[in-house]
Amino acid sequence: MFDVRPVETDYVRHRAAQFRAQVGRRLDGSLTEDEFRPLRLMNGVYLQLHAYMLRIAIPYGTISPDQMRMLAHLAETYDKGYGHWTTRQNIQFNWPRLVDIPDMLDQLASVGMHAIQTSGNTIRNVTTDAFAGAAADEWMDPRPYAELLRSWSTDHAEFQFLPRKFKIAITGAARDRALVAAHDIGLRLIQQDGRTGFEVWVGGGLGRTPMLGKVIRDFLPEEDLLAYIEAIIATYNLSGRRDNKYKARIKITVHERGLDVFKAEVEEEFANRRRDFHGADREALAIFKDRFAAPAFRNAGTEAYEAERAKNGAFRSWTDTNLHAHKVDGYASVIVTFKTHGETPGDASADQMRLLADLAEQYGHADLRISHDQNVVLPHVHKSDLPAVYAALHKAGLATANAGLTSDIIACPGMDYCTLATARSIPVAQEIAKHFKDNGLEDEIGKLNIRISGCINACGHHHLGHIGILGLDRAGVENYQITLGGDGYDIPAIGERAGAGFPIEEVVPAIDRLLRAYLDVRADASERFIDAYRRLGAAPFKAALYPEPAHA
Repeated sequence: MFDVRPVETDYVRHRAAQFRAQVGRRLDGSLTEDEFRPLRLMNGVYLQLHAYMLRIAIPYGTISPDQMRMLAHLAETYDKGYGHWTTRQNIQFNWPRLVDIPDMLDQLASVGMHAIQTSGNTIRNVTTDAFAGAAADEWMDPRPYAELLRSWSTDHAEFQFLPRKFKIAITGAARDRALVAAHDIGLRLIQQDGRTGFEVWVGGGLGRTPMLGKVIRDFLPEEDLLAYIEAIIATYNLSGRRDNKYKARIKITVHERGLDVFKAEVEEEFANRRRDFHGADREALAIFKDRFAAPAFRNAGTEAYEAERAKNGAFRSWTDTNLHAHKVDGYASVIVTFKTHGETPGDASADQMRLLADLAEQYGHADLRISHDQNVVLPHVHKSDLPAVYAALHKAGLATANAGLTSDIIACPGMDYCTLATARSIPVAQEIAKHFKDNGLEDEIGKLNIRISGCINACGHHHLGHIGILGLDRAGVENYQITLGGDGYDIPAIGERAGAGFPIEEVVPAIDRLLRAYLDVRADASERFIDAYRRLGAAPFKAALYPEPAHA
């Protein structure tokens, strides 16, 4: 597995020491909060409702066991014993003291981790498929390219003060699990006439003005990746709006100016910048490809796995829902959901982190991934080891068989933590998860993506949920809008608002009516909610949500 430490440890330590001095000046009053704010944001430090929050970078969601153990140590030493997985494949600690954050960064640096560019108007964490390098439907591992983009973009001098934050995603699989259409730049690895390259998307994003990206290049040769991405961002940096932060994202730039105009400027910029790339990027990519070589997979029988499935119903249910098809016979990728019914989605305790580190070392080729849906993946586990992995997870309360089901909800921290939130997300997610489990409907409903955001910034990706829930403030009262038909995986779509919002106490009953209606109208048990919605349209589902005149 790839390890950045031999290259960048000294620089990461330098940045941590620099921030320690800045914190010292803030604490002694030499810096005001307004002066300190841009400095802390450059180091992933936010000021939340109740405390500071530190967001730590996990490049393309890939993390080693010793790094996971360091996160566990930070959780119980400087936080309240847990961390929170984010939709950008990172982790947040919500309760550190400002005076302790320099120590946290020093300790992170000892294992090659940092918080650089996890905030601010710069290029954020490059994300990819949590099953990269393992998925059966993958034709090329996107992680070497993600690492090339990460190493190029980290502290890129030209792009530290963009009009707005900037997000890149890349996938190399048939099914897009990286949500490339919903990113500022999305990259899909493809082949054309025997050459490797990319289909390049631009101008996607969620927030108050959700948009799907547009294809700006049908085929970009892999050797031109950095030059072309640099040309896109440089063009945006010059033409993006800085007069209104709500219109500053590249999606607005592309929309207002038109894709053809924007593309022409990018191509002109690309022609100029391409001359400055003399091969160092291609040499680096070759090194990254070597370092991302597949682990030494073993050949063993799966009889014990099949026997355990036959005799243990709970284990069989877990394997039916929480395994993902692997490209190597006899292996599977394990999805460890942090969505136990009634618990906070995405919260991981220090003990749980340590267990995952141990399991990765013992059974998973020392490889761990953080997924964008706030879960953890063990990408390479031989099926003969699955009974032991399941037993360990079950003992720790991490064997909930709900990956991709109703309770596997993406939820932002909402008004429990966030200064921007206008409504709570966590309690709504908890109530929905418990309701459908307690009523015996979760398995019957089957695969379903529910996404919840506590404000229009859409950190819970509600626009991409088959069912999306957006919490807003209406005259001091929490009000929740329902959107239907969103998707980021199969057929990219922004969910459509179903109608008037619901007060918090009516959200679960509304979702209950909606899903019972789905069970009544689906063609058969194999037809997912999103498929029934596409086949029938919104009318039967809106009728279920609003059996009486809509709420004011």
